[in-house]
Amino acid sequence: MIQVVAIITAKPGQRENILEAFRANRPAVLAEEGCVEYNTAVDAAGMPASRGTLGPDTFVVIEKWASLAALQAHAAGPNMAAYGAKTKEWTASRMIHVLDPL
Repeated sequence: MIQVVAIITAKPGQRENILEAFRANRPAVLAEEGCVEYNTAVDAAGMPASRGTLGPDTFVVIEKWASLAALQAHAAGPNMAAYGAKTKEWTASRMIHVLDPL
């Protein structure tokens, strides 16, 4: 199994636009062969700000894929190309970590 943690930072005030596009794209991703999990997360409500806080413009995408080949097919797929084009102008940065679980 392959795990992915993607840290996405939106341009100021654009996080909800990206998350709306993510939610619209999520069913298609979940239907892809090899997709085990595809979710988002933000800072927990009520937690004080710290060096580890993501902040109001950042969110995390948490993914699990049955294989590296399934992840690569997902990344090259048409729904991700459309999602990327739609969110490009709203995105400040993306950091994607592809991980093997121990």
